[in-house]
Amino acid sequence: MASKSDKELIFMPNGGATAEGEGEGFLPALDEMTPREIVAELDKYIVGQAAAKRAVAVALRNRVRRQKLPAELAEDILPKNILMIGPTGVGKTEIARRLARLAGCPFVKVEASKYTEVGYVGRDVESMVRDLVETSIDMVREEKLDEVADRAEQAAEERVLDLLLPPPPPPAPGTPDSEATAQRETNQRSREKFRLQLREGKLDERMVDIEVRERQMPSFEIISNQGVEEMDVNLKDMLSGMFGQQKKKRKMSVADAFEYLIQEEESKLLDMDQVTRIAVERAEQMGIIFIDEIDKVAGRESGHGPDVSREGVQRDILPIIEGTTVNTRYGMIRTDHILFIAAGAFHVTKPSDLIPELQGRLPIRVELQSLKEEDFVRILTEPKNALIKQYVALLETEGIKLNITDDAVETLAKFATSVNEQTENIGARRLHTILEKVLDDISFEALDLKKKTVKVDSAYVNKQLADIVKNQDLSRYIL
Repeated sequence: MASKSDKELIFMPNGGATAEGEGEGFLPALDEMTPREIVAELDKYIVGQAAAKRAVAVALRNRVRRQKLPAELAEDILPKNILMIGPTGVGKTEIARRLARLAGCPFVKVEASKYTEVGYVGRDVESMVRDLVETSIDMVREEKLDEVADRAEQAAEERVLDLLLPPPPPPAPGTPDSEATAQRETNQRSREKFRLQLREGKLDERMVDIEVRERQMPSFEIISNQGVEEMDVNLKDMLSGMFGQQKKKRKMSVADAFEYLIQEEESKLLDMDQVTRIAVERAEQMGIIFIDEIDKVAGRESGHGPDVSREGVQRDILPIIEGTTVNTRYGMIRTDHILFIAAGAFHVTKPSDLIPELQGRLPIRVELQSLKEEDFVRILTEPKNALIKQYVALLETEGIKLNITDDAVETLAKFATSVNEQTENIGARRLHTILEKVLDDISFEALDLKKKTVKVDSAYVNKQLADIVKNQDLSRYIL
């Protein structure tokens, strides 16, 4: 299962992302995938939670169906936002992450607990939409850069050849045509010879003088309650235009000059206005915002104390989910058709503790089940990015063949279940810390064990965890 982070941005090219870490070719385009096929793809990475997978698969398929409707009807069909309920570490975040990768949609994950009511210190809830647009911009920009990459490389190659072999001066007046033609042919042959050497890497270490742009900008700070990155005017771009760009000569290797010139040519070929238009539309029509820990802002307050702004945060989030217009540096963004997936453990509070208006904007409820011992066994071995596969691959880089037996896997799963029952239940994340504890000695002595096969069986696992098993107070251990 994926670990939590403050904000997680994920984007892949639309219409056929390859499975992570695999070279199996392209998946079918999203508009060709049935909900059952979407669930099958999620099954490759997430164990169990069939109800949640089914709900997100239907929600994603409905977005594809909406794209095929007449514009006036499609405008009225709003996404069915989802509320996932379940303890930490059972796969809520991972389902949303994999869904976004599969769909090639702009995706942003935020924590509800970092937002505070307007008037209190904290981030403005509208920043989640700005983050989504920035993600979409990066996503489309990468796609467009791929389209112009070949042309940029060809243009950069010509510029490098001009540095290595400057064009000859024009022939003097009165020079016979035959002599001028012969001179041009000689120069062209030399240029093609240099081109071949350049492509073969034989000129990479040669030094050349190249003009590079440097921005001269004054140093100053702006204090804003929203942060410089969220200000409506892009001050950096404005100031760069005001103070201009100066060029200076720099000496660098041909290889470095080639890379620099490729980037320069790509920026010339890239139409940022087009990128912005596509990115804004994609964020509005296909964006997904995952709001984690929504339960931390649930509940009603007495009007004082550290949690005074919880209901205020809900009321600030409400218009974003309901559909509003947010001002960003790229223009006004409508949130009507952004899909919102909220998630929370709801240990202390209940979904009914959310304000009624917010409950109504999250019509699809799915409850994720706590993980059992058999689930941990599957999590360790079945997914494409299973933990055991990760550790085996890591140690293979040191020449070690790690063999974790089936009985060791069962012991690990049993121990994880036991610790979760006796302490806080943190789900599959418990496996990360237990595996680190078990494989600590092998990882530390990896270079000394080079070119050896290391067997990890049930006896080895019990030996590594013996000091914890003997101690009744499991809370002393960070497991």
